[in-house]
Amino acid sequence: MAEPDYQAWATAGVSALQRWYRPARGLWRGAGWWQSANALTIVIRYAQRTVDPACRAVVANTFRRASRWHPGFCNKFYDDNGWWGLAWVAAYDLTGDGRYLRAAERIFWRNEEGWDGVCGGGVWWNTDRKYKNAISSELFLTLAGQLARRAPDPGGRYRAWAERAWEWFQGSGMIGPSGLVNDGLSVGCANNGGTTWTYNQGVILGGLAALHELTGDCGYLAAGLRIADATLATLTTPPAASPPGILVEPSERPGARYGDDAQFKGIFVRHLHEFYRRSGRPAYREFILRNARSIWENARNEQNEFGMRWTGPFDQPGASQQSSALDTLTAAAALAAAATG
Repeated sequence: MAEPDYQAWATAGVSALQRWYRPARGLWRGAGWWQSANALTIVIRYAQRTVDPACRAVVANTFRRASRWHPGFCNKFYDDNGWWGLAWVAAYDLTGDGRYLRAAERIFWRNEEGWDGVCGGGVWWNTDRKYKNAISSELFLTLAGQLARRAPDPGGRYRAWAERAWEWFQGSGMIGPSGLVNDGLSVGCANNGGTTWTYNQGVILGGLAALHELTGDCGYLAAGLRIADATLATLTTPPAASPPGILVEPSERPGARYGDDAQFKGIFVRHLHEFYRRSGRPAYREFILRNARSIWENARNEQNEFGMRWTGPFDQPGASQQSSALDTLTAAAALAAAATG
């Protein structure tokens, strides 16, 4: 059987995603502030594989227009800021334009203010300083690791923060006995037993991949392998299911109404792809390709819009569901291209 044309699938999906884009606002209709940062990131990742000038125009337009809503791409939520920071690092990788890298650095400096000694470290969820959760600290770690490889950093500030953030994170208790990352910490600084959202499993993989690239320390890969393997074992459809091995959000169920969780699964796959590029574990490649095929075959309507449930049937369209699925299709396209040289 011939290999599917994942690149063509991604192209069709991006075309559909852009029907939600509002150039005057620089954001995607129906997507929240941080979800638009992820939609931008997937447009950038797609653009890295094409010569489509329209995608680069979206990057420049979003940079110019979206900052009107939150100057500097920062608001009170440190995790929201982190998503925009990663988006502008990706934009810098695509274009080489220093404006984007400087924007990412300024976002990181803002998020430094969210780290303090409560619970021994970590970044607060927002400026109210009432909850230390996984995602804010994971994004801080990952952004630090990415900036360390790109930004002028003679004192090693970004690398030091990335290493410090991981040291704290692995000792915080947020990685539960199952190997999965829970949502955050209780007021007593213990694992709160919160939902093991897929994106929390993904972003930390991106941070560990960046740390391995910075240091060459295989201990970071070993830590990531445990989290990735636990995710594939427990947050997927079982072997007897049809189709098996498809990523499932803990909140997913027939007839459910989705919010932030509509974005989460693609984030996991995006960072798993980055982690696979360092670890080379074949199971991760097979997982990404399998999920891409299921999205296209089971979770797509006639307009090439993708639903939340990647096992199908198609449920409901939206910019978040679309960009989440596209993370998987673009990762699959990159893997297929790498296999053919």
